[in-house]
Amino acid sequence: MADTATRARSLGLGMATALVVGNMVGSGDYLLPSSLAKYGALAILGWVVTAVGAVLLALVFANLGRMYPQTGGPYTFSRLAFGEFIGFQTAWGYWIATWTSNAALAIGFVSYLDDFWTSLASNKLLAALVAIAAIWVLTWVNAIGVRQGGLVQVVTTIIKLIPLLFIAFVGLAFINTSHFSPVNPSGESGLDAVTNAATLTLFAFVGLESATVAAGDVKNPERTIPRATVIGTLLAAAVFVLGQIAVLGAIPASELAKSTAPFADAAKVMFGSWAGTLVAVSAVIGTFGALNGWILLQGQVPLAAARDGLFPRIFGRTSRSGTPVLGLVISSALMTALILMNYTASLVDQFTQIILLATLSILIPYTYTAAAQLMLMVTDRARFSARRLVRDGVIALLAFSYTLWAITGAGADIVLKGFLLLLAGIPVYVWIRRRNAPGPAPAPLTEAEPEPVPSSPVPVAGG
Repeated sequence: MADTATRARSLGLGMATALVVGNMVGSGDYLLPSSLAKYGALAILGWVVTAVGAVLLALVFANLGRMYPQTGGPYTFSRLAFGEFIGFQTAWGYWIATWTSNAALAIGFVSYLDDFWTSLASNKLLAALVAIAAIWVLTWVNAIGVRQGGLVQVVTTIIKLIPLLFIAFVGLAFINTSHFSPVNPSGESGLDAVTNAATLTLFAFVGLESATVAAGDVKNPERTIPRATVIGTLLAAAVFVLGQIAVLGAIPASELAKSTAPFADAAKVMFGSWAGTLVAVSAVIGTFGALNGWILLQGQVPLAAARDGLFPRIFGRTSRSGTPVLGLVISSALMTALILMNYTASLVDQFTQIILLATLSILIPYTYTAAAQLMLMVTDRARFSARRLVRDGVIALLAFSYTLWAITGAGADIVLKGFLLLLAGIPVYVWIRRRNAPGPAPAPLTEAEPEPVPSSPVPVAGG
């Protein structure tokens, strides 16, 4: 399989949990309140529904990660369950999701940096260049090695969690209940508003599978991966839901929709300008840390697939430290192109459009993973506990149903674009299979070839 047994495992429970939490907290929590403002108080219900769905998915990943602790996460699980083509589609979709997510994270980083560098909001090209610079600095950090990226993740996760937890819990005392009315200012039906809000909020939970993706670098993976996955998801869910309540309670929805730094603006309302500055600093560090964690992951799934012959070989080349440097560089180049293609839009609009595409791209691997557990419970039943067979099956079925529902919230335009991106991988798969297929066997040589039998009788002379 795609793991490297000789590679030193450098991520313990602390680093693995920090990778899970760090890739979620900061991947959407800092800027999402602005994107969700048009849904008013219904956005809170969207967060709750998504939190439940995320926990179901986390339980699926924890269970599969315990039984199949190999680098690749959703790619590994879907390939084991459904074969090479679905495995490729999962790796392809996940890879698209990682570099599109990273583009959104870089935009979020610049949005909060604007509190200290005010020209970023008015100079869109400068903002794009700063985002691109952050991408390439962290690409270099992760190219050095996984442990270096892991250490950055632990430090940035601790720094960003403290003020977010403070606002999420203490900020509840500063809520102005009038800000929750009207409950649904979007003009959409209640169901549509909750569905659309839930799809947006899912972006914040993207990363719950992080420990399974980097399984080849995790110490004692059978125990560490499930614990890090579940602990990280529950902690992030608490921060997300309470944070949305606190921010919306502090800032009216009409003003929140225009904010490029919603948590910092909420802190200013609650405690004064000094608190806003402190939260803005934390958010800059937090989004930087989330970007670091996702750049670490963006090379792992293609690496696993390339080693199995299901992705271009260049993604399987590693440095002496085992880092897929070329894979990181290619993904970062695509991020750079995506940011340059969209830099003329406002930061909030850029963020919203890109996260919808990223969320849809990640929902495909999530859907295949939930289905993979159901399939593996049939084809590899011996690995599953007989006592928990029904419970695990129900969880996987609910998680699968949740992902299908979430896909509908992305909207027809995003679903179409995502579907086309998924189909665009088919020629790549065909090319890879053709390259890996053995050539036709040569015809066996014989001492004497028999004369061909004539198709019609040959006349005999003198007959």
